[in-house]
Amino acid sequence: MVGMIQFPADWEVTEAGAGRVTFEEGGVRMAVHPNDGTRYSNAQVTDYGFKAQAHAFHFRWRPPLRLTVRARATAAGGALHGTAGFGFWNHPFSPDVQRFPRLPQAIWFFFASPPSNMALARGVPGHGWKAAQIDATRRRLLALAPLAPLAALAYRSHRLYDRWYPPLQRAMRIGEHLLDPGLLADWHTYVIEWRVNGARFAVDGDMVLETASAPSGPAGFIAWMDTRWAVVTPQGRLSFGLTPVADPQALLMESVEIETL
Repeated sequence: MVGMIQFPADWEVTEAGAGRVTFEEGGVRMAVHPNDGTRYSNAQVTDYGFKAQAHAFHFRWRPPLRLTVRARATAAGGALHGTAGFGFWNHPFSPDVQRFPRLPQAIWFFFASPPSNMALARGVPGHGWKAAQIDATRRRLLALAPLAPLAALAYRSHRLYDRWYPPLQRAMRIGEHLLDPGLLADWHTYVIEWRVNGARFAVDGDMVLETASAPSGPAGFIAWMDTRWAVVTPQGRLSFGLTPVADPQALLMESVEIETL
């Protein structure tokens, strides 16, 4: 069981810019206060630490396991700015740690507001509140890396994208399902069953996404709210930036449970 009582032994807090993390009787609050977007803001908790000498993180989690989080935000998705979420990832890149970017691996509930456009799953918008997973760390994908620029150009043709991208999406174990952004405004229970041969995502007991494969791990638990936006598309569009926040916003977690299966 991972919960408030174990802080700070198991959780590390990151606060940047206008981001603040507070622990209250009802759980943890990751807030971003109003700012003009000229400086990165982040409110984050993780259960892994960065070892500067080894230039590495300590990731403890692999499947099979079950993550259960009871959470809400202070507004529906349409009123939030930046990114937020909770789940597991391998911290491939982030403004809060200076190191070379790594290929991403993640399995989580993830929110991104426009102008973000991370359109990695065919037929799913590149922003919104999602159940999502990706594993770009597999060895067979490294062999295809030199072809990435040519593939990006080819994917700008709708016909070639529809024909050639689905096998790559499966190889990267990308799975996504767009959720109702209104869910964020109220308390709900989110579950990820992360197994060796697939994953199940549920909200209040109702399954919203099931995949036939899943990231292999290891990965670390993370929950956050920040002001980053990103554009990453199969067509080779790549850009990043910061978004201003006019009103206070926060992600709240009442409970977090991680069980090995």
